[in-house]
Amino acid sequence: MLHTLSISEMRAQLDEKKTSAVEVAQHFLTRIEAQRDLNAFISVDSEATLAQAKIADATIAAGQSQLLTGIPLAHKDVFVTRDFVTTAGSKILAQYKSPFDATAIDRLSSAGAVCMGKTNMDEFAMGSSNENSFYGKVKNPWDVTRVPGGSSGGSAVAVAAGLSLGATGTDTGGSIRQPASFTGITGIKPTYGRVSRYGMIAYASSLDQGGPFARSAADCALLLTAMAGFDEKDSTSIERADEDYARLLNQPFSSNATESQPLKGLKIGVPREFYGAGLDEEVKAATQAAIAQYETLGATVVEVSLPKTELSIPTYYVIAPAEASSNLSRFDGVRYGHRARKYSDLEDMYRKTRTEGFGWEVQRRILVGTYVLSHGYYDAYYLQAQRLRRMIAEDYQNALSQCDVIMGPVAPTPAWRIGEKSADPVQMYLADIYTLSLNLAGLPGMSIPCGFSACGLPIGLQIIGNYFDEARLLQIAHIYQNTTNWHTKQATNHKE
Repeated sequence: MLHTLSISEMRAQLDEKKTSAVEVAQHFLTRIEAQRDLNAFISVDSEATLAQAKIADATIAAGQSQLLTGIPLAHKDVFVTRDFVTTAGSKILAQYKSPFDATAIDRLSSAGAVCMGKTNMDEFAMGSSNENSFYGKVKNPWDVTRVPGGSSGGSAVAVAAGLSLGATGTDTGGSIRQPASFTGITGIKPTYGRVSRYGMIAYASSLDQGGPFARSAADCALLLTAMAGFDEKDSTSIERADEDYARLLNQPFSSNATESQPLKGLKIGVPREFYGAGLDEEVKAATQAAIAQYETLGATVVEVSLPKTELSIPTYYVIAPAEASSNLSRFDGVRYGHRARKYSDLEDMYRKTRTEGFGWEVQRRILVGTYVLSHGYYDAYYLQAQRLRRMIAEDYQNALSQCDVIMGPVAPTPAWRIGEKSADPVQMYLADIYTLSLNLAGLPGMSIPCGFSACGLPIGLQIIGNYFDEARLLQIAHIYQNTTNWHTKQATNHKE
């Protein structure tokens, strides 16, 4: 079955002419149509997809195939694209079509990838459950009564349900890692600035970072290699040489490593704050078992402290809404997107357009952000949050001075039921307690599958590294996945 292949396996199938890019694209388009009830996609254009596949076949026939030529990928609807509508999950951008591709999308397209469509997401990436989209809720293929996580839930479901071999996502406070955990796949958030934000519709500019989803760390490494790189069009892009993020995958961690202990020399830090009150016992057991498996592979474990973990929630929910208030001011009905039909003057048009176009969660965050930036509150809230942000980053540097990587849970619980937390936004925000601080610090992190709950819901292990340690994180994850099979499990509670 084509949808069960890895990207490397699909590359071999295509290059050996055992299948064609058009056949592959048609296979995945058929699966997307058959599983529309998951609501993973906002827009699918079979003509555009098949046109890209035909170009891929011609490239392969000419012997010029690249890393991703003919590989089917899905893109989060926060990245602008020329060939597909871009909505950011919002009514205010319904039917918007960009005149250019986001840099991350352009890089993947240049590597030969075929776009299967744009995936559903929490509106403007604001949410932890993918229940905030104007285009409806996304359902978890492991249990369709459960959320897939957010805001990149559509992309995660596309991979988990076999609707694409990989997908793009964005992570502002955990929106790659948490959906990856909830759907049993692998996802990596790179160091801030690794992947260009040009053409990524902004939520919180100092926190947003693009990254890939796939079934395995090896596939994520291939996608990140194509996706990342310096972009002069993005002022926050880091000017570093391009990397092959797969280069360490099959190497031992150190010169002292052995065949049975390939991770000998690796020191894992486990934050005591990640295992306190509020952590589900099944999540605790699964992540501790994964860390124990790392010990059998040669790693040693030390306890570290991230004392400001709890403060990451109020810090994030001051800084992110403040930046959102500024970023979303451009959506006013004047230049593009939705415009109210009836209004009396310009101010009335602004008010009605934004009231009609934005959902409740987006409106809530805009109001919070505007409040903390207002006269009399800026110093008390926004500046104080920025001071705490620096202290959180310093906590990570202190911890990483004692270890190579930090490991722990991605979320306090497995995926919750649809609607379970919708009435209480604070409870929803608390679900991000283990992921938010990483974005505030700008560090790289990833989620890999490490077990299941008693009712069959996936659980993810979070691996956090120091700045620019993506290749090392992927190596550590890959070695674990070579000795376990959690990442190979298929969603079995959904119809095929």
